[in-house]
Amino acid sequence: MPKSVFHCVDAHTCGNPVRLVKAGGPVLQGANMSEKRQHFMQEYDWIRQGLMFEPRGHDMMSGSILYAPHDPANDVAVLFIETSGCLPMCGHGTIGTITIAIEEGLIQPKTPGIVRMEAPAGLVMIEYKQEGSKVKSVKLTNVPAFLHSTELTAQCPGLGELVVDVAYGGNFYAIVDVQKNFKGLEHYNADQLIAWARELRKNINAQYEFVHPDNPTIHGCSHILWTGAVIDKTSTARNAVFYGDKAIDRSPCGTGTSARMAQWYAKGLLKKGDAFIHESIIGSKFIGRIEEELTVHGKPAMRPSIEGWARIYGYNSIWIDTDDDPYAYGFQVI
Repeated sequence: MPKSVFHCVDAHTCGNPVRLVKAGGPVLQGANMSEKRQHFMQEYDWIRQGLMFEPRGHDMMSGSILYAPHDPANDVAVLFIETSGCLPMCGHGTIGTITIAIEEGLIQPKTPGIVRMEAPAGLVMIEYKQEGSKVKSVKLTNVPAFLHSTELTAQCPGLGELVVDVAYGGNFYAIVDVQKNFKGLEHYNADQLIAWARELRKNINAQYEFVHPDNPTIHGCSHILWTGAVIDKTSTARNAVFYGDKAIDRSPCGTGTSARMAQWYAKGLLKKGDAFIHESIIGSKFIGRIEEELTVHGKPAMRPSIEGWARIYGYNSIWIDTDDDPYAYGFQVI
């Protein structure tokens, strides 16, 4: 394979990385981003591995690739890539991607301040606030989120049996609330949470099945959301989201926040109009709100909005050359 060059802009959303590929992404086949996601995973996953894994990336690396929209009414289409795979939707990735795209002039929204973004999971509506050349905040209105299952039990080596709820917010999340065998994320270190989450996710997926009723290509529990006490008393809740094989999201996680809001909504703990201020493991915050109440195949559901910020910190031209580099496609130590 000849040398492939990717021109990237690197940023972070509330502490978690976003590497946007502005040039060099592959031409994909499909009538929408869900179909193009399948094509990418079948033929081009080496790009994800090369750009996200070591030595060009790291365990927490996350990114995106821009495409032209399929519907002329929309502004952009986005493919999400990270160490855990090619995601249907990524909230922190959306906030970072839109910040980069607006500040760098990569997209020209039809309506200033509004972006209609096609994701593999569906259409996402976005509002952004700009001061001069800088995007100060991005608010995305996500795909419908819903509580899929409640009070599932699974073994977690090191903790014992845990009870979890599984909710969908663009990906499927197993939510571990404080309980007998889990005192709250503030009582453990990140190494422990990562090791436990890896085994817990494996056991959950071995016992249960999770498939989106409208899109069977979205399936399986991909994330574990550990909960705990807030740092700032004005916050609503705090979480540490596990993804990939050894990553904890440094941001509050957009699809994770959506999933947790769906859980609270289904249990009557959150209503339309409430602000859901969600903290990350490092204390950064997203603000969530219920924008619409609806149902998904008979299940109570809602459409959440998530607001946060991102900052660009550099430019990166990265090449993948299999003739020159034995680690061209990257690696993970675990």
